[in-house]
Amino acid sequence: MKLVSRNQYRHAPPIIGIAGWKKSGKTTLTVRLVEEFTRRGLKVATVKHAHHAFDIDDGETDSARHRRAGARQVAVVSGRRWAIVTELDGAPEPNFEEVIASLEPADLIIVEGYKSAAIPKIEARRAASITKRPLADEDPTVIAIASDGATDGKGLPVFSLDDIAGVADLIDRTIGPLEGRVTAAAAEATHALDTAHACLPTAELSDAAVWPDMAREMQHLKPDEDR
Repeated sequence: MKLVSRNQYRHAPPIIGIAGWKKSGKTTLTVRLVEEFTRRGLKVATVKHAHHAFDIDDGETDSARHRRAGARQVAVVSGRRWAIVTELDGAPEPNFEEVIASLEPADLIIVEGYKSAAIPKIEARRAASITKRPLADEDPTVIAIASDGATDGKGLPVFSLDDIAGVADLIDRTIGPLEGRVTAAAAEATHALDTAHACLPTAELSDAAVWPDMAREMQHLKPDEDR
């Protein structure tokens, strides 16, 4: 299997996968790697593949009620975060390339799941949950193993599941060098915008100046009455 390069995805940053069988520790490893790379100043994006139905919101939230009413897409927006939930309604799920292309710029994408994706992966293993053949035995995209016990890597680097810095360093050496370019670029762009805004003359724009067509139409409308 040929490993994909970042150039095969539109504007994609370096990508690393975290794979493993159920209860292998891959979610914990993913979360701790996000924390580690964020601490190093990188902007990290993640992708999680779910093998079962899931709900972003449930119960009686307004957005859940919108979806149950039949809305195919629901956008939920606040001052802290926003999300768009899309109902597939029997259509196939987006492929891996489409998911990657939909993400905003980042310094690193960490993918949990997608075992069949042709991306470099760290295999997570827990001795208590080994019920199937290790992924590395058949998957040439596995570049290292993170385990909670003694493991024969068969030539691959083996790390403790708790050696987050060691795993992060290997990822950096393998698909890096990883640098906080997106984070730095965003800060620089924000500073440039702030500077530009500070240099602009202050002016008040009337509705007619901003939306002249709408303003003209509004002049012909009478104030609303109870209907």
